[in-house]
Amino acid sequence: MKTIRELMLSNKAWSAEMRERKKDYFAQQTVGQNPEIMWIGGSDSRVAPHQITQTRPGELFIHRNLANLVYQDDENLLADLQHAVEDFRIEHIVVCGHYGCSGIGAAMRGDATGHMKSWLRSVREVYETYRSELDAVEDPLSRQNRLAELNVREQLLRLSELDVVRAAVGRGQELALHGWIYDVRNGRLAQLFELEPGNPTPDLPMPPKIISETPKENHEPAVFASELKDA
Repeated sequence: MKTIRELMLSNKAWSAEMRERKKDYFAQQTVGQNPEIMWIGGSDSRVAPHQITQTRPGELFIHRNLANLVYQDDENLLADLQHAVEDFRIEHIVVCGHYGCSGIGAAMRGDATGHMKSWLRSVREVYETYRSELDAVEDPLSRQNRLAELNVREQLLRLSELDVVRAAVGRGQELALHGWIYDVRNGRLAQLFELEPGNPTPDLPMPPKIISETPKENHEPAVFASELKDA
């Protein structure tokens, strides 16, 4: 674990390395940003969107919060969403959950307190909706991971109903929503489903059960940002 001083030294080394590789690297950064995709993910320090998708600065517009939740009264998320959709004209929004999510676990066990308890109310609602399926899963971690998958589905549905998304669809803007899950055990992304906001949302399928005690190497990974751009 790096100390605060080491972080500053690492930044200095990185800055020098980037300028050595490309003289005008930072000059290009001052021109502005033109992200291709918005990423709504969890705050977990092990899940670094740019790193796990091998995207460059300027390709992802990132919003993160505990347990990757979507609330219609979250002004922080709504401001980011409006900026991404209206100003950058992005065509893809990814809601990405991950296995081993501490927020999901705290909500499932009921041991969250204070601000966390209030924030995680949406996860508890998802648990109640799918209680019969979840309670049938004996292993606590597998149950937590299945809840993470179901949570992505529900948050994607909520996202599709936000005024910013509805307005974009209403004016004919191309916009697709994607539900992904990240496996911290093997570094793989899996795409659970896609949703076009203009279509009726009740038909959104349930996410396939891709959780397992041992991480799988053969399930199909999600496409990366550069691939989505060309899709």
